[in-house]
Amino acid sequence: MSTLGTCVDQVRANVPLVHNITNYVTVNDVANVLLACGGSPIMSDDPKDVEDITSICGGLNINIGTLNQRTVEGMFLAGKKANELGHAVLLDPVGAGASAFRTETALKLIQEIKFDVIRGNISEIKTLALGSGTTKGVDADVADAVTEENLDQSIAFVKAFAEKMGCIIAVTGAIDLVSDGTKCYVIRNGRPEMGKITGTGCQLSGVMTAFITEKPEEKLKAAAAAVCTMGLAGEIGFSRMQEGDGNSTYRNRIIDAIYNMDQKTLDEGAKYEVR
Repeated sequence: MSTLGTCVDQVRANVPLVHNITNYVTVNDVANVLLACGGSPIMSDDPKDVEDITSICGGLNINIGTLNQRTVEGMFLAGKKANELGHAVLLDPVGAGASAFRTETALKLIQEIKFDVIRGNISEIKTLALGSGTTKGVDADVADAVTEENLDQSIAFVKAFAEKMGCIIAVTGAIDLVSDGTKCYVIRNGRPEMGKITGTGCQLSGVMTAFITEKPEEKLKAAAAAVCTMGLAGEIGFSRMQEGDGNSTYRNRIIDAIYNMDQKTLDEGAKYEVR
């Protein structure tokens, strides 16, 4: 039986091409982390360009972090084309719940496009499930956080939403939950300091799209492997921090840790249970 670590080696062996419609805050980091994990990134968001670009790729990563009317149009065109071609499609609903435009766009995307994975923080995912929310900017509201105390009800919520949507739901935070509606991976990798870097979530969405593109028959395992990879890279990167280093160095160390990640490292370092 394949382990989570096999996903890492498979991506490196096959170099999946991933189309990213992502935000302009983190676009460079998303491209670099995709290269680091063994994928190949291409960035394109113009409505005149996206259908051709997504056609030559294997996966599509849609991230709504810095929306404007033009990119929204591109998201729908690319998503529908990717669905038509049977490509892996992921949604990262950044800041859904923080503004009406983001919330309405995210809700319309999940109605009109079939996503394989929706990945966000708990506030964003609750917004999609309930139709409105209390997202704090692009960060989760503390009141929503998944904790050991509310873990059982959080797992039940994520499973129910995954089943309703017919896709994998990945909720990332201090404790990560990844479910297809039947099983739920409960993942405890990562460091709290990762929250001081902009874009670790956006990077994870890029990596996850590469993983699910490469493992279409085991998407749940691939999504969980991506979450463990990012969290473990956060731990490894933090262990290499030196005096005078800060969040900028930490960002690079995380990408370097992903660049050096292999099957053995992930299988030994992944901290998860399946519920």
